[in-house]
Amino acid sequence: MAISRTKVAVVGAGRVGATLAYRLVAGRLCDDLVLVDSDQRRAWAEATDLQHSLGVSGSAMDVRDGSYYDCADADVCVLTAGPQFPPNTPRLDKLDQTATLVGRIVPSIMATGFDGIFLVVTNPVDLMTWLVQQLSGLPDTRVIGTGTALDTARLRCYLADALAVDPRSVTAFVMGEHGEEQVIPWSLVSVAGKPLDQVFEDHPDLLPGFDREAVANTIADVTYNLAGVKGTTTFGVSSVAAEILTAILRDEQRVLPVSAMLHGEYGQEGVYAGVPAVIGASGIREVVEYRLTDEEQAQFARAVRVLHEYTTSIS
Repeated sequence: MAISRTKVAVVGAGRVGATLAYRLVAGRLCDDLVLVDSDQRRAWAEATDLQHSLGVSGSAMDVRDGSYYDCADADVCVLTAGPQFPPNTPRLDKLDQTATLVGRIVPSIMATGFDGIFLVVTNPVDLMTWLVQQLSGLPDTRVIGTGTALDTARLRCYLADALAVDPRSVTAFVMGEHGEEQVIPWSLVSVAGKPLDQVFEDHPDLLPGFDREAVANTIADVTYNLAGVKGTTTFGVSSVAAEILTAILRDEQRVLPVSAMLHGEYGQEGVYAGVPAVIGASGIREVVEYRLTDEEQAQFARAVRVLHEYTTSIS
């Protein structure tokens, strides 16, 4: 019986791509890892540094730099490449330059015969995921964006800290756009299985004056606050990308909030937006539909309208 090896190509060896590559190496999540970058010396340096780390871990992984041709037989191609912008540039303001870059990269990858899964990290991620799918011609179930996975992780950390519980005890999703138009369906938030409203009813003194709108603004604005200090966020987004990759490579059939194409779910279609979806070896198995309140549904529809408007501008 043939023994297959899993292969991941990370296109973009900048801070996010290199950090993600380290997560893959540290977690031994694949057998072969290739870093591709327009700056070939950068890709070589990062790959060589990572390869040296294997002398400590003892892993049999193969880590190296390469070119687009090395994407041909990859199971997953992760797109992290993007132009450099001044700190705190709004995501949607980056659209034109980023779309031009993606428009050069994706056809080059597809020309190699690549037929795996695209995981898009490049911002604005919902729009770039849509563009990658359009350019690649791959089934939209095999083109996935990190979407609101990072926003969800931030929300869970915030609530866990406020409630003094482990983040794994908090169930919550952020939906919509990874950016200003993100939506928090508070009706779905629970702590150890107990709806958040019941938590507050049972413990009225727990968080007096809890302002949901203020929390939502904090989660939406934190990227800009961090970017103003360190230039770009790296650890959070690389962690959620690694989580999605794990679900794919290990066929976990796990529900994660990602950027997925909508086909009537939540009353929307023809656009990529952040929604919970079942992720496995074939990509997105299905979008999970929750029953939102009328207000939450309206907020989600507004976020999708904004995304629709921008996809029109890049199409």
